[in-house]
Amino acid sequence: MSKRDYYEVLGVGKDATKEEIKKAYRRLSKKYHPDINKEPDAAEKFKEISEAYEVLSDDQKRAQYDQFGHAGPNQGFGGFGGADFGGFGFEDIFSTFFGGGRRNDPNAPRQGADLQYTMTLEFEEAVFGKETDIRIPREETCDTCHGTGARPGTHPETCPHCHGTGTLNTEQTTAFGRIVNRRTCHYCGGTGKIIKEKCKTCGGTGKVKKRRKIHVKIPAGIDDGQQLRVAGQGEPGVNGGPAGDLYIIFHVKPHELFERDGDDIYCEIPIAFTQAALGDEIEVPTLHGKVKLKIPAGTQTGTKFRLHGKGVPNVHGYGTGDQHVITRIVTPTKLTERQKQILREFAEASGKVPDEHSNNFFGKMKKAFKGD
Repeated sequence: MSKRDYYEVLGVGKDATKEEIKKAYRRLSKKYHPDINKEPDAAEKFKEISEAYEVLSDDQKRAQYDQFGHAGPNQGFGGFGGADFGGFGFEDIFSTFFGGGRRNDPNAPRQGADLQYTMTLEFEEAVFGKETDIRIPREETCDTCHGTGARPGTHPETCPHCHGTGTLNTEQTTAFGRIVNRRTCHYCGGTGKIIKEKCKTCGGTGKVKKRRKIHVKIPAGIDDGQQLRVAGQGEPGVNGGPAGDLYIIFHVKPHELFERDGDDIYCEIPIAFTQAALGDEIEVPTLHGKVKLKIPAGTQTGTKFRLHGKGVPNVHGYGTGDQHVITRIVTPTKLTERQKQILREFAEASGKVPDEHSNNFFGKMKKAFKGD
């Protein structure tokens, strides 16, 4: 895969000054540093940014790049004398092959871990939203030692073995040159600090588990399985890095009458045979209160009516859905003699002939069985 233009990588023009290039590098390197950015391609982007800055910040390399591009002299692999292998020095290449390589600075700022919380909502709470307080267990800075991990009155000391770098280097001279092997300092665990007298409250970690109260505003229209990101409410960062985020995952209880599909609401409404045949005006429950619905004469079971704007508010603010009312004609199971007599008279008056819709249906059935 071909390399991107270095100026494009840093987002600067070809006439950019050294200060503009440096400013762009600082901004992008902080954004994509692997210790802070947890995206899968962050490390690759960080490497690309560093490589572009290494070339463009050097007047000689920049001039060669402007003239020859990536294929020019001293780009990529060259001779061993002071060669630069894609941003890595010759010693670093050997260090990588012989156990070590470049390591992340253990004292560099790192973003805290993300947290996850599951919240159960009533159907109406999800539709209209709500504000509430939740309590989540997370690590907090120890109040006793103020995060140092040391007993009050004492302080962590610089590790005398790694001199605060967090790594131990061993050097070896070979026929190929000097090999530097870098390992995490096992005396301080890579922190560069040694705590001789640990804080009794946190055991030297500088952090304690607490239940933190967080005020949460749940937007109207949230749906089952969706999540809400609360920035900066995860675990605290390390070495001054930013805190992680809190992700709230919602479980919405079903409703006894309404069913939800996206921003639309569906419900079935029973009507009597006489209402369907003669027509009527009925009251229909909605999430926004009762509304009047006109049932035209001759309404069939399964007929759908749409109530505009009576559904769920869109969680992103794009209007409100509709409510769909589906009619179900209820056949009476217990009739008085008078009611039976009236229905017999109705059957005789209608000649027991199916209506137009039924005639069409039975006609199709007859053709299907005859093979017409």
